[in-house]
Amino acid sequence: MSANETPRAYDAVIVGAGHNGLVAAAYLARAGRSVLVLERLDHTGGAAVSTRPFAGIDARLSRYSYLVSLLPEKIVRDLGLDFRVRTRTISSYTPVERAGRPTGLLVGGGEQRTREAFARLTGSDREYEAWQRFYGMTGRVAQRVFPTLTEPLPTRDALRRRIDDETAWRTLFEEPVGVAVEETFADDLVRGVVLTDALIGTFADAHDPSLAQNRCFLYHVIGGGTGAWDVPVGGMGALTDALAAAARTAGARIATGHEAIRIDTDGHTAEVAYRTADGEGVAAARHVLVNASPHELAALTGDAAPEPAEGAQLKVNMLLERLPRLRDPDADPREAFAGTFHIAEGYAQLATAHAQAAAGELPTAPPSEIYCHSLTDPTILGGDLADRGYHTLTLFGLHTPARLFDRDNDAVREELLKSTLAQLDAHLAEPLADCLATDADGRPCIEAKTPLDLERDLRLPGGNIFHRALSWPYAQEDSGRWGVETRHANVLLCGAGAVRGGGVSGVPGHNAAMAVLERN
Repeated sequence: MSANETPRAYDAVIVGAGHNGLVAAAYLARAGRSVLVLERLDHTGGAAVSTRPFAGIDARLSRYSYLVSLLPEKIVRDLGLDFRVRTRTISSYTPVERAGRPTGLLVGGGEQRTREAFARLTGSDREYEAWQRFYGMTGRVAQRVFPTLTEPLPTRDALRRRIDDETAWRTLFEEPVGVAVEETFADDLVRGVVLTDALIGTFADAHDPSLAQNRCFLYHVIGGGTGAWDVPVGGMGALTDALAAAARTAGARIATGHEAIRIDTDGHTAEVAYRTADGEGVAAARHVLVNASPHELAALTGDAAPEPAEGAQLKVNMLLERLPRLRDPDADPREAFAGTFHIAEGYAQLATAHAQAAAGELPTAPPSEIYCHSLTDPTILGGDLADRGYHTLTLFGLHTPARLFDRDNDAVREELLKSTLAQLDAHLAEPLADCLATDADGRPCIEAKTPLDLERDLRLPGGNIFHRALSWPYAQEDSGRWGVETRHANVLLCGAGAVRGGGVSGVPGHNAAMAVLERN
Protein backbone atom coordinates (compact mmCIF):
# COMPACT_ATOMS: atom_id res chain seq x y z
CA MET A 1 0.00 0.00 0.00
CA SER A 2 1.53 3.29 -1.04
CA ALA A 3 1.67 6.16 1.42
CA ASN A 4 0.48 8.41 -1.39
CA GLU A 5 -2.82 6.61 -1.94
CA THR A 6 -6.09 8.44 -1.33
CA PRO A 7 -7.25 7.60 2.21
CA ARG A 8 -9.73 4.76 2.23
CA ALA A 9 -12.23 4.05 4.96
CA TYR A 10 -12.20 0.59 6.54
CA ASP A 11 -14.52 -0.98 9.04
CA ALA A 12 -11.45 -1.73 11.15
CA VAL A 13 -7.81 -0.76 11.10
CA ILE A 14 -5.59 -3.00 13.22
CA VAL A 15 -2.26 -1.69 14.43
CA GLY A 16 0.23 -4.54 14.64
CA ALA A 17 0.32 -7.94 12.93
CA GLY A 18 1.29 -10.01 15.95
CA HIS A 19 -0.79 -13.09 16.62
CA ASN A 20 -3.55 -11.19 18.44
CA GLY A 21 -3.92 -8.63 15.67
CA LEU A 22 -4.09 -11.41 13.09
CA VAL A 23 -6.75 -13.26 15.11
CA ALA A 24 -8.85 -10.09 15.23
CA ALA A 25 -8.32 -9.47 11.51
CA ALA A 26 -9.37 -13.00 10.58
CA TYR A 27 -12.53 -12.90 12.72
CA LEU A 28 -13.61 -9.49 11.43
CA ALA A 29 -12.84 -10.26 7.80
CA ARG A 30 -14.72 -13.56 8.00
CA ALA A 31 -17.68 -11.57 9.35
CA GLY A 32 -17.64 -9.45 6.20
CA ARG A 33 -15.88 -6.39 7.59
CA SER A 34 -13.26 -4.52 5.60
CA VAL A 35 -9.98 -4.77 7.49
CA LEU A 36 -6.56 -3.19 7.14
CA VAL A 37 -3.63 -4.39 9.28
CA LEU A 38 -0.66 -2.02 9.62
CA GLU A 39 2.61 -3.67 10.64
CA ARG A 40 5.82 -1.74 11.37
CA LEU A 41 8.16 -4.62 10.57
CA ASP A 42 8.66 -6.26 7.19
CA HIS A 43 6.95 -9.45 8.35
CA THR A 44 3.98 -10.58 10.38
CA GLY A 45 4.06 -12.48 13.66
CA GLY A 46 5.40 -10.09 16.29
CA ALA A 47 6.99 -12.15 19.07
CA ALA A 48 5.46 -15.39 17.77
CA VAL A 49 7.83 -16.07 14.89
CA SER A 50 10.14 -18.79 13.66
CA THR A 51 13.50 -17.62 12.35
CA ARG A 52 16.87 -19.00 11.28
CA PRO A 53 19.10 -17.00 13.66
CA PHE A 54 22.36 -18.79 12.86
CA ALA A 55 24.12 -18.07 9.55
CA GLY A 56 24.03 -20.91 7.08
CA ILE A 57 22.11 -23.25 9.41
CA ASP A 58 18.66 -24.49 8.36
CA ALA A 59 17.08 -24.59 11.81
CA ARG A 60 13.87 -22.62 12.40
CA LEU A 61 13.74 -21.62 16.05
CA SER A 62 10.83 -20.05 17.91
CA ARG A 63 12.95 -17.01 18.58
CA TYR A 64 10.88 -15.30 21.27
CA SER A 65 7.68 -17.01 22.47
CA TYR A 66 8.04 -20.76 22.22
CA LEU A 67 5.29 -22.92 23.81
CA VAL A 68 1.49 -23.02 23.49
CA SER A 69 -0.98 -23.44 26.33
CA LEU A 70 -3.46 -20.58 26.35
CA LEU A 71 -4.59 -20.74 22.70
CA PRO A 72 -8.23 -21.94 22.79
CA GLU A 73 -9.10 -24.72 20.39
CA LYS A 74 -12.18 -22.62 19.62
CA ILE A 75 -9.99 -20.05 17.81
CA VAL A 76 -8.17 -22.72 15.81
CA ARG A 77 -11.52 -24.27 14.87
CA ASP A 78 -13.39 -21.01 14.16
CA LEU A 79 -10.68 -19.74 11.83
CA GLY A 80 -9.95 -23.10 10.18
CA LEU A 81 -6.26 -22.84 10.97
CA ASP A 82 -3.75 -25.29 9.56
CA PHE A 83 -1.91 -25.50 12.86
CA ARG A 84 -1.08 -28.34 15.22
CA VAL A 85 0.63 -28.85 18.54
CA ARG A 86 2.26 -31.91 20.06
CA THR A 87 2.07 -32.91 23.70
CA ARG A 88 5.29 -33.33 25.63
CA THR A 89 5.40 -36.78 27.23
CA ILE A 90 7.74 -35.48 29.94
CA SER A 91 6.59 -32.55 32.04
CA SER A 92 9.87 -31.68 33.73
CA TYR A 93 13.23 -32.82 35.00
CA THR A 94 15.06 -31.05 37.82
CA PRO A 95 18.65 -32.08 38.62
CA VAL A 96 20.00 -31.77 42.14
CA GLU A 97 22.79 -33.14 44.30
CA ARG A 98 21.64 -35.04 47.39
CA ALA A 99 23.92 -36.74 49.92
CA GLY A 100 26.89 -35.96 47.71
CA ARG A 101 25.54 -37.68 44.60
CA PRO A 102 23.81 -36.34 41.50
CA THR A 103 20.15 -37.19 41.15
CA GLY A 104 16.98 -35.45 40.01
CA LEU A 105 13.20 -35.39 39.80
CA LEU A 106 11.56 -36.56 36.58
CA VAL A 107 7.87 -35.70 36.25
CA GLY A 108 6.16 -37.57 33.42
CA GLY A 109 6.36 -40.87 31.62
CA GLY A 110 3.33 -42.25 33.42
CA GLU A 111 1.91 -42.14 36.95
CA GLN A 112 3.92 -45.04 38.34
CA ARG A 113 7.20 -43.72 37.02
CA THR A 114 6.54 -40.26 38.43
CA ARG A 115 5.58 -41.69 41.81
CA GLU A 116 8.83 -43.67 41.90
CA ALA A 117 10.84 -40.57 40.97
CA PHE A 118 9.33 -38.63 43.88
CA ALA A 119 9.99 -41.49 46.29
CA ARG A 120 13.57 -41.87 45.09
CA LEU A 121 14.23 -38.15 45.65
CA THR A 122 12.32 -37.60 48.90
CA GLY A 123 12.24 -41.05 50.53
CA SER A 124 8.47 -41.50 50.66
CA ASP A 125 5.19 -41.08 48.76
CA ARG A 126 4.19 -37.98 50.72
CA GLU A 127 5.35 -35.35 48.23
CA TYR A 128 3.89 -37.20 45.25
CA GLU A 129 0.51 -37.50 46.92
CA ALA A 130 0.62 -33.80 47.83
CA TRP A 131 1.53 -33.06 44.21
CA GLN A 132 -1.48 -35.03 42.99
CA ARG A 133 -3.84 -33.22 45.36
CA PHE A 134 -2.46 -29.78 44.53
CA TYR A 135 -2.57 -30.19 40.76
CA GLY A 136 -5.91 -31.93 40.99
CA MET A 137 -7.15 -28.68 42.53
CA THR A 138 -5.57 -26.46 39.87
CA GLY A 139 -6.91 -28.79 37.18
CA ARG A 140 -10.47 -28.35 38.42
CA VAL A 141 -9.98 -24.57 38.46
CA ALA A 142 -8.60 -24.70 34.92
CA GLN A 143 -11.67 -26.57 33.66
CA ARG A 144 -13.91 -23.84 35.04
CA VAL A 145 -11.86 -20.73 34.27
CA PHE A 146 -10.35 -21.40 30.85
CA PRO A 147 -13.66 -21.40 28.92
CA THR A 148 -14.46 -17.94 30.32
CA LEU A 149 -11.48 -16.35 28.57
CA THR A 150 -13.41 -16.05 25.30
CA GLU A 151 -16.62 -14.90 26.96
CA PRO A 152 -17.53 -11.43 28.28
CA LEU A 153 -15.71 -10.78 31.54
CA PRO A 154 -17.39 -12.41 34.53
CA THR A 155 -17.64 -10.49 37.77
CA ARG A 156 -15.36 -11.54 40.60
CA ASP A 157 -18.29 -13.09 42.46
CA ALA A 158 -19.51 -14.90 39.36
CA LEU A 159 -16.07 -16.43 38.76
CA ARG A 160 -15.84 -17.42 42.42
CA ARG A 161 -19.20 -19.18 42.19
CA ARG A 162 -18.13 -20.88 38.98
CA ILE A 163 -14.97 -22.24 40.59
CA ASP A 164 -17.07 -23.41 43.55
CA ASP A 165 -14.09 -24.31 45.72
CA GLU A 166 -13.29 -21.95 48.58
CA THR A 167 -9.92 -23.54 49.29
CA ALA A 168 -8.86 -23.14 45.67
CA TRP A 169 -10.17 -19.57 45.59
CA ARG A 170 -8.22 -18.63 48.70
CA THR A 171 -5.06 -20.39 47.46
CA LEU A 172 -5.02 -18.80 44.02
CA PHE A 173 -6.91 -15.52 44.35
CA GLU A 174 -6.58 -14.24 47.90
CA GLU A 175 -3.34 -15.19 49.66
CA PRO A 176 0.23 -15.36 48.31
CA VAL A 177 0.79 -18.66 46.54
CA GLY A 178 3.88 -19.18 48.67
CA VAL A 179 1.59 -19.92 51.61
CA ALA A 180 0.03 -22.91 49.85
CA VAL A 181 3.36 -24.11 48.48
CA GLU A 182 4.89 -24.16 51.95
CA GLU A 183 1.83 -25.74 53.58
CA THR A 184 1.47 -28.41 50.89
CA PHE A 185 5.05 -29.46 50.16
CA ALA A 186 8.01 -30.16 52.44
CA ASP A 187 10.86 -30.74 49.97
CA ASP A 188 12.72 -27.61 48.85
CA LEU A 189 13.20 -28.85 45.30
CA VAL A 190 9.54 -29.81 44.87
CA ARG A 191 8.48 -26.45 46.26
CA GLY A 192 10.72 -24.70 43.74
CA VAL A 193 9.37 -26.66 40.78
CA VAL A 194 5.82 -25.66 41.75
CA LEU A 195 6.71 -22.01 42.30
CA THR A 196 8.37 -21.51 38.92
CA ASP A 197 4.99 -21.26 37.19
CA ALA A 198 4.35 -18.15 39.30
CA LEU A 199 7.56 -16.47 38.15
CA ILE A 200 7.83 -16.94 34.38
CA GLY A 201 8.24 -13.38 33.11
CA THR A 202 7.12 -11.98 36.47
CA PHE A 203 9.58 -10.47 38.95
CA ALA A 204 8.05 -11.35 42.30
CA ASP A 205 8.65 -13.25 45.51
CA ALA A 206 6.51 -16.19 46.59
CA HIS A 207 4.95 -13.98 49.28
CA ASP A 208 4.61 -10.73 47.30
CA PRO A 209 1.55 -8.96 48.76
CA SER A 210 0.57 -7.65 45.30
CA LEU A 211 -0.21 -11.26 44.27
CA ALA A 212 1.49 -10.66 40.91
CA GLN A 213 2.92 -14.15 41.33
CA ASN A 214 -0.56 -15.60 41.82
CA ARG A 215 -1.85 -14.08 38.61
CA CYS A 216 1.17 -15.44 36.75
CA PHE A 217 0.66 -18.86 38.32
CA LEU A 218 -3.02 -18.90 37.41
CA TYR A 219 -2.36 -18.24 33.72
CA HIS A 220 0.30 -20.93 33.68
CA VAL A 221 -1.97 -23.66 35.08
CA ILE A 222 -5.30 -23.00 33.31
CA GLY A 223 -4.27 -23.34 29.66
CA GLY A 224 -6.52 -25.57 27.59
CA GLY A 225 -8.43 -26.45 30.74
CA THR A 226 -5.53 -28.71 31.74
CA GLY A 227 -2.48 -26.51 32.19
CA ALA A 228 -0.49 -28.52 29.64
CA TRP A 229 2.16 -26.63 27.63
CA ASP A 230 2.46 -27.99 24.10
CA VAL A 231 5.00 -27.71 21.30
CA PRO A 232 3.89 -25.87 18.12
CA VAL A 233 4.60 -28.06 15.10
CA GLY A 234 6.83 -26.11 12.73
CA GLY A 235 7.71 -23.58 15.42
CA MET A 236 5.73 -20.63 16.69
CA GLY A 237 5.83 -19.01 13.28
CA ALA A 238 3.60 -21.79 11.99
CA LEU A 239 0.77 -20.31 14.05
CA THR A 240 1.19 -16.74 12.88
CA ASP A 241 1.71 -17.83 9.27
CA ALA A 242 -1.58 -19.75 9.48
CA LEU A 243 -3.31 -16.74 11.03
CA ALA A 244 -2.01 -14.37 8.36
CA ALA A 245 -3.18 -16.78 5.66
CA ALA A 246 -6.62 -17.04 7.28
CA ALA A 247 -6.94 -13.27 7.51
CA ARG A 248 -5.87 -12.69 3.91
CA THR A 249 -8.11 -15.48 2.61
CA ALA A 250 -11.05 -13.84 4.37
CA GLY A 251 -10.24 -10.52 2.69
CA ALA A 252 -8.12 -8.63 5.22
CA ARG A 253 -5.38 -6.44 3.84
CA ILE A 254 -2.03 -6.75 5.62
CA ALA A 255 0.47 -3.97 4.96
CA THR A 256 3.96 -4.64 6.32
CA GLY A 257 6.51 -1.85 6.53
CA HIS A 258 3.73 0.47 7.69
CA GLU A 259 4.34 2.04 11.10
CA ALA A 260 1.33 3.60 12.80
CA ILE A 261 2.33 6.97 14.26
CA ARG A 262 -0.94 8.56 15.42
CA ILE A 263 -4.60 7.79 16.06
CA ASP A 264 -7.18 10.59 15.89
CA THR A 265 -10.70 9.72 16.98
CA ASP A 266 -13.95 11.38 17.97
CA GLY A 267 -15.35 8.12 19.32
CA HIS A 268 -17.34 7.40 16.15
CA THR A 269 -14.78 7.49 13.37
CA ALA A 270 -11.00 7.50 13.45
CA GLU A 271 -7.96 8.12 11.32
CA VAL A 272 -4.68 6.25 11.69
CA ALA A 273 -1.62 8.02 10.37
CA TYR A 274 1.23 5.77 9.31
CA ARG A 275 4.76 6.01 7.99
CA THR A 276 6.45 3.95 5.28
CA ALA A 277 9.78 4.08 3.51
CA ASP A 278 8.05 6.22 0.86
CA GLY A 279 6.40 8.77 3.11
CA GLU A 280 3.31 9.11 5.25
CA GLY A 281 -0.35 8.28 4.78
CA VAL A 282 -3.69 8.04 6.56
CA ALA A 283 -6.29 5.29 6.81
CA ALA A 284 -9.82 6.02 8.05
CA ALA A 285 -11.74 3.53 10.15
CA ARG A 286 -14.89 3.02 12.16
CA HIS A 287 -12.88 1.06 14.72
CA VAL A 288 -9.18 0.88 15.54
CA LEU A 289 -7.75 -2.19 17.27
CA VAL A 290 -4.27 -1.77 18.74
CA ASN A 291 -2.19 -4.93 18.94
CA ALA A 292 0.56 -3.22 20.87
CA SER A 293 1.32 -2.38 24.48
CA PRO A 294 -0.73 0.03 26.59
CA HIS A 295 2.30 2.34 26.45
CA GLU A 296 2.22 2.34 22.65
CA LEU A 297 -1.54 2.88 22.68
CA ALA A 298 -1.11 5.95 24.89
CA ALA A 299 1.60 7.32 22.60
CA LEU A 300 -0.62 6.85 19.53
CA THR A 301 -3.69 8.50 21.07
CA GLY A 302 -1.87 11.21 23.01
CA ASP A 303 -3.18 9.94 26.33
CA ALA A 304 -1.22 9.83 29.58
CA ALA A 305 1.21 6.94 29.70
CA PRO A 306 0.43 4.06 32.09
CA GLU A 307 2.76 2.95 34.86
CA PRO A 308 6.14 1.78 33.52
CA ALA A 309 6.43 -1.93 32.79
CA GLU A 310 9.52 -4.04 33.40
CA GLY A 311 10.51 -7.41 32.04
CA ALA A 312 12.62 -9.82 34.06
CA GLN A 313 13.90 -12.62 31.86
CA LEU A 314 16.81 -13.85 29.79
CA LYS A 315 15.92 -15.71 26.59
CA VAL A 316 18.63 -17.88 25.04
CA ASN A 317 18.40 -19.85 21.78
CA MET A 318 20.92 -22.57 20.99
CA LEU A 319 21.64 -25.23 18.42
CA LEU A 320 23.63 -28.30 19.51
CA GLU A 321 25.45 -30.99 17.59
CA ARG A 322 24.30 -33.40 20.29
CA LEU A 323 22.48 -33.33 23.60
CA PRO A 324 24.91 -33.22 26.54
CA ARG A 325 25.27 -36.15 28.91
CA LEU A 326 24.04 -35.65 32.47
CA ARG A 327 25.80 -36.36 35.77
CA ASP A 328 22.66 -38.10 37.05
CA PRO A 329 23.25 -41.71 35.89
CA ASP A 330 19.51 -42.41 35.84
CA ALA A 331 18.66 -39.50 33.54
CA ASP A 332 18.36 -39.90 29.77
CA PRO A 333 19.08 -36.53 28.08
CA ARG A 334 16.35 -37.25 25.50
CA GLU A 335 13.83 -37.30 28.36
CA ALA A 336 15.39 -34.71 30.64
CA PHE A 337 15.44 -32.02 27.96
CA ALA A 338 12.10 -32.98 26.37
CA GLY A 339 10.11 -31.36 29.16
CA THR A 340 11.11 -28.36 31.27
CA PHE A 341 14.65 -28.76 32.60
CA HIS A 342 14.81 -26.68 35.81
CA ILE A 343 18.15 -25.15 36.76
CA ALA A 344 18.88 -23.50 40.14
CA GLU A 345 15.16 -23.42 40.86
CA GLY A 346 14.99 -24.85 44.34
CA TYR A 347 12.64 -22.86 46.57
CA ALA A 348 15.43 -21.27 48.60
CA GLN A 349 17.46 -20.59 45.47
CA LEU A 350 14.54 -18.73 43.89
CA ALA A 351 14.12 -16.60 47.01
CA THR A 352 17.83 -15.78 47.12
CA ALA A 353 17.92 -14.88 43.42
CA HIS A 354 14.92 -12.57 43.82
CA ALA A 355 16.44 -10.85 46.85
CA GLN A 356 19.75 -10.30 45.06
CA ALA A 357 18.07 -8.90 41.94
CA ALA A 358 15.80 -6.66 44.04
CA ALA A 359 18.97 -5.27 45.63
CA GLY A 360 20.34 -4.40 42.18
CA GLU A 361 22.69 -7.35 41.79
CA LEU A 362 22.76 -10.18 39.29
CA PRO A 363 21.80 -13.46 40.99
CA THR A 364 24.89 -15.48 41.88
CA ALA A 365 22.99 -18.64 40.85
CA PRO A 366 20.64 -17.45 38.10
CA PRO A 367 17.52 -19.64 37.90
CA SER A 368 16.41 -20.78 34.48
CA GLU A 369 14.64 -23.51 32.58
CA ILE A 370 15.38 -25.22 29.31
CA TYR A 371 13.53 -27.36 26.83
CA CYS A 372 14.37 -29.00 23.53
CA HIS A 373 11.78 -28.29 20.82
CA SER A 374 13.36 -30.65 18.31
CA LEU A 375 12.88 -33.72 20.52
CA THR A 376 9.11 -33.34 20.13
CA ASP A 377 9.05 -31.71 16.70
CA PRO A 378 12.09 -32.46 14.50
CA THR A 379 10.44 -30.72 11.52
CA ILE A 380 12.09 -27.44 12.56
CA LEU A 381 15.47 -28.93 11.56
CA GLY A 382 16.15 -28.77 7.84
CA GLY A 383 18.42 -30.87 5.67
CA ASP A 384 20.02 -33.77 7.50
CA LEU A 385 20.47 -31.97 10.84
CA ALA A 386 18.06 -34.27 12.68
CA ASP A 387 19.71 -37.38 11.24
CA ARG A 388 23.08 -36.08 12.40
CA GLY A 389 21.79 -35.72 15.98
CA TYR A 390 21.44 -31.94 16.08
CA HIS A 391 18.98 -30.39 18.55
CA THR A 392 17.71 -26.98 19.58
CA LEU A 393 17.70 -25.76 23.16
CA THR A 394 15.59 -22.89 24.46
CA LEU A 395 16.53 -21.35 27.81
CA PHE A 396 14.36 -18.93 29.77
CA GLY A 397 16.00 -17.22 32.73
CA LEU A 398 14.14 -15.77 35.72
CA HIS A 399 14.70 -12.91 38.16
CA THR A 400 16.73 -10.66 35.88
CA PRO A 401 14.76 -7.37 35.78
CA ALA A 402 15.50 -4.83 33.08
CA ARG A 403 17.02 -2.40 35.59
CA LEU A 404 20.03 -4.71 35.97
CA PHE A 405 21.03 -4.12 32.35
CA ASP A 406 20.83 -0.32 32.34
CA ARG A 407 24.51 0.25 33.07
CA ASP A 408 25.78 -1.78 30.09
CA ASN A 409 23.37 -4.14 28.35
CA ASP A 410 26.00 -5.96 26.31
CA ALA A 411 28.41 -6.52 29.18
CA VAL A 412 25.73 -7.59 31.66
CA ARG A 413 24.16 -9.91 29.08
CA GLU A 414 27.50 -11.65 28.61
CA GLU A 415 28.10 -11.92 32.35
CA LEU A 416 24.62 -13.29 33.00
CA LEU A 417 24.81 -15.78 30.14
CA LYS A 418 28.14 -17.10 31.43
CA SER A 419 26.86 -17.59 34.98
CA THR A 420 23.55 -19.08 33.80
CA LEU A 421 25.30 -21.68 31.66
CA ALA A 422 27.66 -22.43 34.55
CA GLN A 423 24.62 -23.44 36.61
CA LEU A 424 23.64 -25.85 33.83
CA ASP A 425 27.17 -27.18 33.42
CA ALA A 426 27.19 -28.12 37.10
CA HIS A 427 24.68 -30.87 36.26
CA LEU A 428 26.28 -32.03 33.01
CA ALA A 429 28.90 -34.69 32.47
CA GLU A 430 30.43 -32.54 29.72
CA PRO A 431 30.49 -28.76 29.15
CA LEU A 432 27.62 -27.41 27.10
CA ALA A 433 30.16 -25.47 25.02
CA ASP A 434 31.52 -28.78 23.70
CA CYS A 435 28.07 -29.62 22.31
CA LEU A 436 27.26 -26.31 20.62
CA ALA A 437 27.08 -26.31 16.83
CA THR A 438 28.89 -23.62 14.86
CA ASP A 439 27.41 -21.49 12.11
CA ALA A 440 28.72 -20.88 8.60
CA ASP A 441 31.14 -18.28 9.99
CA GLY A 442 32.50 -20.62 12.66
CA ARG A 443 30.69 -18.93 15.55
CA PRO A 444 28.92 -20.92 18.30
CA CYS A 445 25.18 -21.20 17.65
CA ILE A 446 23.93 -19.34 20.70
CA GLU A 447 22.10 -16.03 21.08
CA ALA A 448 20.81 -14.30 24.21
CA LYS A 449 18.13 -11.63 24.57
CA THR A 450 17.72 -9.42 27.63
CA PRO A 451 14.64 -7.35 28.46
CA LEU A 452 16.32 -4.33 26.87
CA ASP A 453 16.92 -6.33 23.69
CA LEU A 454 13.22 -7.24 23.55
CA GLU A 455 12.26 -3.63 24.12
CA ARG A 456 14.47 -2.60 21.19
CA ASP A 457 13.52 -5.43 18.84
CA LEU A 458 9.80 -5.79 19.57
CA ARG A 459 8.88 -2.59 21.46
CA LEU A 460 7.90 -4.57 24.52
CA PRO A 461 7.82 -1.93 27.29
CA GLY A 462 10.75 -2.63 29.55
CA GLY A 463 11.05 -5.97 27.77
CA ASN A 464 7.93 -7.20 29.58
CA ILE A 465 6.61 -10.23 27.71
CA PHE A 466 3.09 -9.54 29.04
CA HIS A 467 3.27 -5.78 28.18
CA ARG A 468 2.36 -5.02 31.81
CA ALA A 469 1.43 -6.90 34.98
CA LEU A 470 -1.05 -9.70 34.29
CA SER A 471 -4.64 -9.04 35.34
CA TRP A 472 -7.17 -11.23 37.10
CA PRO A 473 -9.57 -12.88 34.60
CA TYR A 474 -12.61 -11.06 35.95
CA ALA A 475 -14.15 -7.60 35.59
CA GLN A 476 -12.53 -4.74 37.47
CA GLU A 477 -13.07 -1.00 37.48
CA ASP A 478 -12.95 0.38 33.93
CA SER A 479 -12.16 -3.04 32.42
CA GLY A 480 -15.19 -2.95 30.12
CA ARG A 481 -17.36 -5.81 28.95
CA TRP A 482 -14.61 -7.73 27.13
CA GLY A 483 -11.49 -6.37 28.82
CA VAL A 484 -10.30 -4.67 25.63
CA GLU A 485 -12.10 -1.35 25.87
CA THR A 486 -10.29 1.99 26.24
CA ARG A 487 -11.53 5.49 27.09
CA HIS A 488 -12.07 6.02 23.36
CA ALA A 489 -15.33 4.30 22.34
CA ASN A 490 -14.04 3.05 18.98
CA VAL A 491 -10.43 2.26 19.95
CA LEU A 492 -9.77 -1.17 21.46
CA LEU A 493 -6.64 -2.75 22.92
CA CYS A 494 -6.18 -6.23 21.46
CA GLY A 495 -2.62 -6.96 22.59
CA ALA A 496 -1.17 -8.82 25.56
CA GLY A 497 -1.82 -5.83 27.83
CA ALA A 498 -5.58 -6.31 27.61
CA VAL A 499 -7.42 -7.96 30.48
CA ARG A 500 -6.86 -11.72 30.01
CA GLY A 501 -3.90 -11.00 27.76
CA GLY A 502 -0.39 -12.41 28.04
CA GLY A 503 1.09 -15.49 26.44
CA VAL A 504 0.34 -16.81 22.97
CA SER A 505 -3.42 -17.10 23.27
CA GLY A 506 -5.22 -15.04 20.64
CA VAL A 507 -7.73 -14.27 23.41
CA PRO A 508 -7.42 -10.45 23.28
CA GLY A 509 -7.69 -10.58 19.48
CA HIS A 510 -10.81 -12.74 19.67
CA ASN A 511 -12.37 -10.56 22.36
CA ALA A 512 -11.67 -7.30 20.55
CA ALA A 513 -13.26 -8.71 17.40
CA MET A 514 -16.32 -9.81 19.41
CA ALA A 515 -16.58 -6.33 20.94
CA VAL A 516 -16.61 -4.79 17.46
CA LEU A 517 -19.14 -7.26 16.08
CA GLU A 518 -21.48 -6.69 19.02
CA ARG A 519 -21.64 -3.00 18.17
CA ASN A 520 -22.63 -3.46 14.54
